[in-house]
Amino acid sequence: MDIVVVSNRVARAKADEPMTGGLAAALLPAVTDSGAIWVGASGRTRDASAKEPFVEVEALGKGALATLDLPTAHYRGYYEGFSNSALWPALHSRPDLIDTSPQDYASYREVNCIMARALLRFCRGEAMVWVQDYHFLPLGAELRRLGVSQPIGFFLHTPLPGRDTLVAVPHHRELVEAMLAYDLIGFQTDDSRRNFEDYLRRELGLAVTGTVTAGGSGAGTVVRSRQGETRLGAFPITIDTELFASRATRAAARPEVSRLRSSLHGAKLAIGVDRVDYSKGLPNRIRGFAALLDSEPSFRRGVTLMQIAVPSRGDIPAYKALKSEIAHLVSDVNGRFGEPDWTPIRYLNKGYAQSTLAGFYRTAHVGLVTPLADGMNLVAKEYVAAQNPFDPGVLVLSEFAGAARELDAALLVNPHDNAAIGAAIGRALTMSLEERCERFEANMKVLRASSVQLWFADFVRTLDDSAYMALPVVSQLPTVPAAGPRGVEAPVVRFERH
Repeated sequence: MDIVVVSNRVARAKADEPMTGGLAAALLPAVTDSGAIWVGASGRTRDASAKEPFVEVEALGKGALATLDLPTAHYRGYYEGFSNSALWPALHSRPDLIDTSPQDYASYREVNCIMARALLRFCRGEAMVWVQDYHFLPLGAELRRLGVSQPIGFFLHTPLPGRDTLVAVPHHRELVEAMLAYDLIGFQTDDSRRNFEDYLRRELGLAVTGTVTAGGSGAGTVVRSRQGETRLGAFPITIDTELFASRATRAAARPEVSRLRSSLHGAKLAIGVDRVDYSKGLPNRIRGFAALLDSEPSFRRGVTLMQIAVPSRGDIPAYKALKSEIAHLVSDVNGRFGEPDWTPIRYLNKGYAQSTLAGFYRTAHVGLVTPLADGMNLVAKEYVAAQNPFDPGVLVLSEFAGAARELDAALLVNPHDNAAIGAAIGRALTMSLEERCERFEANMKVLRASSVQLWFADFVRTLDDSAYMALPVVSQLPTVPAAGPRGVEAPVVRFERH
């Protein structure tokens, strides 16, 4: 069957270039291997003169990448406005940071309408549509409105907070009701699924019934609404573990990695890799590292924290303020504890290619992944996969990251407790080789049990089982202009059941 994957951000397999976010990094290998069509924004905007979205198609592994320009008049309200100044803070349990307007919401809905029209040319025959993340909560309902009867699924990469937080989102009822047009809604964890079910019961008065098998991912449930039946399940996303481990081994010879090792002069390395985002807990992490240096002077000169902080959404006031706060904290810690030949924190405001990051992870004795809230956090899984099995580093992981539900052999911490973060770093630095190896093997056993390709196949199989397969409506679908390589049409791609 044809698989159409939809997300705001897409990725291309370009060597030695930074990857634009965890969603893109996770989807790229799965989409490339499955032969799906991956549809998303081009990163460019256009004026309002074009009546229909123009879709540009190019090859991507066994499948294709299709991108479209979004309208200039609506892009900012859709992306910076409602998506990232209303939905993102609420989903990460920060309703106090919601800052949006009715115009932002109108733009958000308009972009969802535009994306739905662009998808029509791919919704033919037995095609399935799999929508990714909070940018497109109502996209399934828009597709149904346009007559698409094929299976449509949705996966939320972020956490889904409790009802008391969700109701802070403007138009929350309208959005959740629109989501029920999907045949399958997937979450990173069962906690998020249960939060969604609680909202449905308490806000919409809907009954969530039965326990069903959601692919190979465990128990799920069913909700029936006026739009039909929707299955809910947990599908924890993961990485290609063996590929990343191999990449880390090869990365040892990379110039950047060699320079990093030699620059440490025997000191141990702790590493954090995050976007500059308030959900990542960077100020707390820095304060935690400072607490270690303050309470245990023996660690001074013996450990360096390298924090890679990739700029993100810099035009949003909350992000501008956060960037300034982090810079001030780093300067303060380095000023208090630094020496002429030792800088406690190396703070880098840029991204690195996955191949380089793999080498950095393998070099680091401690991996710091301490978000205040996170759907999964693939950096945690990448750090574990990158380790030398004979001398592994230790993962310090927030108990509020989805990854903590799986990587329970990490040192789990409360990211709001600076002293606890510092103590965990100290414990990781002094842990015996035997314990480090035991924890590493336990976490690797979890990672080896799955792969991003299996995650992809599991969701698609469950969507296939869940959906009502209506007759195709190809004759009713309008033609949407598109340009592919050398002017050819988009390739026909198929996902093979196993």
